[in-house]
This record gives sequence, structure tokens and C-alpha cells, in this order.
Amino acid sequence: MAQVAKKLLVTCALPYANGSIHLGHMLEHIQADIWVRYQRMRGHQVYFICADDAHGTPIMLKAQQLGIQPEQMIAQMQLEHQQDFAGFAISYDNYHSTHSEENRELATLIYRRLKENGHIKQRTISQLYDPEKGMFLPDRFVKGTCPKCQAADQYGDNCEVCSATYSPTELINPKSVVSGATPILRDSEHFFFDLPAFSEMLQSWTRSGALQEQVANKMQEWFDAGLQQWDISRDAPYFGFEIPDAPGKYFYVWLDAPIGYMGSFKNLCNQRGDIDFDQFWQKDSSAELYHFIGKDIVYFHSLFWPAMLEGSGFRKPTNLFVHGYVTVNGAKMSKSRGTFIKASTYLQHLDADCLRYYYAAKLSARIDDIDLNLEDFVQRVNADIVNKVVNLASRNAGFITKRFAGQLANHLAAPELYQTFIAAADNIAQAYQSRETGRAIREIMALADLANRYVDEQAPWVIAKQPEREAELQAICSMGINLFRLLMIYLKPVLPALTTRAEAFLNDELHWHNIEQPLLAHTITPFKALFNRIELEKVQQMISASKEESSAKPAITGPLADAPLQAPINFDDFAKIDLRVARITGAELVEGSDKLLKLQLDLGGESRQVFSGIRAAYPDPTLLVGRLTIMVANLAARKMRFGLSEGMVMAAGPGGDQIYLLSPDSGAEPGMQVK
Repeated sequence: MAQVAKKLLVTCALPYANGSIHLGHMLEHIQADIWVRYQRMRGHQVYFICADDAHGTPIMLKAQQLGIQPEQMIAQMQLEHQQDFAGFAISYDNYHSTHSEENRELATLIYRRLKENGHIKQRTISQLYDPEKGMFLPDRFVKGTCPKCQAADQYGDNCEVCSATYSPTELINPKSVVSGATPILRDSEHFFFDLPAFSEMLQSWTRSGALQEQVANKMQEWFDAGLQQWDISRDAPYFGFEIPDAPGKYFYVWLDAPIGYMGSFKNLCNQRGDIDFDQFWQKDSSAELYHFIGKDIVYFHSLFWPAMLEGSGFRKPTNLFVHGYVTVNGAKMSKSRGTFIKASTYLQHLDADCLRYYYAAKLSARIDDIDLNLEDFVQRVNADIVNKVVNLASRNAGFITKRFAGQLANHLAAPELYQTFIAAADNIAQAYQSRETGRAIREIMALADLANRYVDEQAPWVIAKQPEREAELQAICSMGINLFRLLMIYLKPVLPALTTRAEAFLNDELHWHNIEQPLLAHTITPFKALFNRIELEKVQQMISASKEESSAKPAITGPLADAPLQAPINFDDFAKIDLRVARITGAELVEGSDKLLKLQLDLGGESRQVFSGIRAAYPDPTLLVGRLTIMVANLAARKMRFGLSEGMVMAAGPGGDQIYLLSPDSGAEPGMQVK
């Protein structure tokens, strides 16, 4: 199927420059790379770019605690990130940094245009200020007691227990995460982007096909709630770009981060000299712009980013391609379980193509989370790539090399079967194009089954014992090699390293447009092992290594690594808390919440319903049924949008997927008071 060549600019979300790349990050970069490699195979002109997101308070503070300059830290991290992506064969044309002159110039240009067009407003606001560190505190650098449910140790923007959102000034007993000091309110003049002015445009754009339906529906919730002006400024000290004509004021990291897409592409244009930047970014551009992002940053990319582009005279994205999260063995990645696996750790133990294939086999165009089940990972890669695809080549190549000096037959032994493979090309292509790689893999593996069935039925090892059937043996084995070649053409976007080895074996460069021309009277090279089976021992070694890394002394210590203790209370206050043993009689996921479980509790004859933010640690809530836990029984009931919460269960942990229910020792019974 012929296609008209297009010009495409493709990006992944910019990794933050204060941490290593892990297997959760790799889902996005692998998904995008498969799509990009497919587009290139079809003859399109594709530029694939990314960069490190290198600004913000966390970068500044981490560099301070490491005793180095932020510039040095982000340079080291950028090198590490680039090595990780190269290890997974992510085919970026350019990998840059938001801390660059190109990004500074473009951020300044966009800001000035927005200001000239009346989209920048100024007003004085009150913010929490750390008197010890002499700095205003971002929301995530303040912790305290939730003003809604009274859960302790919650961040300044939302509660992980009850999912309430609020201002950091509403926190009870707020503390600076940076120093542990009690913050004070201080006024400061800030700059705001007038997002509500773009509401009509955004409502039209979000329903234009630029977003998946799930994302567009989520956008509607924000429109219904009413868009708010967006604070785009931060006060010194801050690591970032200073706002023009505003000494001591800096662009908020999320303003210049998406502009980093433009900055990285501008850097590529400057390096190459043969790419026209304006052709891709001008308002009437015929080029296509695609962003692969995670669902956690949809808000910025589907509201702020297109509005900023519209307000400054640049084109908007053609599509946002949003994906879900990665879980490992059915749960969020966990350092204590060794499933928080860094990309570099994986590459020390396993072939990158294995993970690329497994992710591809599970990905779709939806925003569903992907589970990396390590046992299934081993079985699927070995069954599909080793047993079906590579084995097809190995079981035929020996006869061709030994009996026919590597020469393939001059005709196809089963032209109808070859045509069956060719006829599948359009469906496989459509699946790749629509990011339904799971469907593409299923169709390719169905072809692999056909190919192996053909070889089984023809039984060349039997024919090889009959000298008079030499020509037939050559034709059958040549057919098997040609079917292997077609499978590898279809798998080329997914398995770049295996493809390179297969091309050397076949003595042929694999192209989509060559699928109809089989290799006839063609010489192949002697077969060498193309792919190694995954040994479960290697996976276990990777998990052990991840555990060791997480248990090593952290580079950052102090209040940023461990939240400070809350202010002491007297005994009379503590005595007011009625802690009771409760048995969990029901547990289920809460639709519409990524954090909550709905628990039914038995307090010894009295039933209570409680919503608890422990979903990440217990992805299968049914496993909690029958378990004893401890709850605050005299906490006032709170009406939530999911229902009435009649208490609070006790849990402990550092957060994320490591928030675990507390359980009493054996002998405890529902209703007993905890003393």
C-alpha cells in the first residue's frame, strides 16, 4: 500500500534531571521509538527528539546537598540518560537540555509575545516562605496535616489519603520539607498566564481528534470546573531562566519545559543546517507534530501548552499520544521488593530487545496501565522470539549452508503461503500506525505459527536423508528462510538489535517495500545464534541488584529524604483518639480514583465504611478481606464524592506504593481498643 511521504516531528516527555531512568520511563520511549521506526520504514521524514527537563527547585536543592553546581549535576544526569536510551536503541535524532540557549531564546520569545498580546497578568499573592532557607516553598515542599481528613504528613497540594486538593496555606501545622521550619506567609508579585482566555479554543481543539477520547473526556471535567489563570513565575532563589525585565523572578519550570521540545529541535536544525525550523512550528505548517506522554502530565500538555502556542503565534500539536503507568508483578514498582528497576540495571542483565518486545506485545492506543509480570515476561519472550521466530531460521539455515553452500532456491516452494504473509502486511501496518502494537504482535506471531507448521509438515530433516530429493530440500528450507525474513521485516520496528543480526545472516537489508520480492538464488551467511533465551536466574539477579541499589546509602540525606517529625502533642490530646481493632469484610477499587480503596470494616458488631489511600500497595484489594487492622474509630465521618468515610485505618510507610496497613498481633478481636 503506497503512502504519501510526510514530515513528522515526534517527541517524548522530558525526563527530569534529578533522577535515573527506570523501566516505567522506558515504556514511553520504547512506544514512541517503535512508532518512529515504523514511520521511517514507510518512507516518511521523521525527526525524533527529546531533552532533559533541567530546571526547578528540586534540581537546585539536590545540587546544593551534593555540594555541586546545578549545571554540573544536570550535565552528569543528561549523560546518564543518553546512555540509557542508547542502550535500549531509542533512535533519537537529538537529545538536548532545557537549560540551553535555544530554550532560553524561545521561552523569552513566547513570553514576550504572550505579554504583547495581553495574555500575561500580574498580581500580588501570599505564599508560604521558609524563614530559615530564605525561599518561597513550592507546594510539594510543604507538609502538614490535611485540612479535610486530618491525615498527617500530607503534601501542600493534595492529600494522598482522602484525595482532597487544597492550598498549602490551608494545611494544619505546616512544615518546610527543606528545613523542617514552620513557614510564614509572605507577599510577592507574580506573573500569570491567562488560560481562561483560551477556553473556547481549547474546548474545540480537545474534541478535534488531537486527543484520545479518554483524555478529551477528562478535559471536559476541567472545563466544567472552570479554567484558572496559571502562575508562571517563581521567586529567587530558583534554578531556571530569569523573566525578562523582572529581576529576581524566574520562569516556572513547567513554562520552559514543553518549550524544550522546540529548543531541542532548534538545536538539531542548527547542527544540521538543512532543516527549516519554521516549517515545523509556523501556524500553517503542513508538518505533523506528535507528543508521547504519560497520563500524569496530560493537564500541562492539553491545556497550558496548546494555549501558549496559540497565544504566541505557533502551531499546536497534531496529536497527544497518552499512555498509562507500568506496574511490576501487579503492583507499583517497589524498591524494597527490587521491582523499582533502573534502565542501567536492566541492561546489565538482559537484552534490551526483550523488554521492547514485551512492552510492544502489551501496548495499545488506550491509556491502560501495563503490567510487567516477570514470569510471563520470560515465558513470552522465549516462546515467541526464540521458539517461533529465531528457531524458524536455525532449523532451515543448517541445510542451506551445508548442502547448498548457502544458496537459496530460485523459486518459492509454497507461493500461496508466501502470499498469505504478504496479505497480512496492511493489517500489521494499520496496527503499527494506530499504536496498536499488541495487535500487530498477535498477527505477526500467528504468521510465525503458520511458518513453523509448514516446516513441521514438510519435515526437511526427513527429506535430507533421501539424496534424490535434494532440490525439494533446498526449496523447502529456502521457503522457511523467506518466511523468517518477512517476520523480521514486520518486527523490525520492535527488535532493532535482532534485526541487525538477522540482516547480517540474510545478507539483505530489510525494507517494508521489499516484502513482495522474495530472496531467490540468493546467498545467505552461515547461521550464528541470533538471540539468547532469557534465564529466570538473570531476572532474579536483576531484582537482587535493584534491592542492593535501593538499600545503599542515599546520595541525599536530611529532610528531603526523610520527612521531619510532627510537632509533639500532650497525653490528653492523644487520649482523645479511640483506636480499635477492625476486621476487613469487604475491599474494592474506587472508580474515578487512582489512590483510594473502599473498605467495609467490622468493629465487633458495628459496620463502618472507610475510604483509604492505600490502593497502590494493594492492587488486588480482595486479598485484604478477612484481615485485621487498626482504625481511628472516633474520627468524625466525612462526606466524599465517592461516599461517606466513617473513620480512618492506620497505615505506615514512606509513601507511593509503600503504604501498608497496620495489623494487630494474633489474639486481637474486632472491637478491641488499642491501648
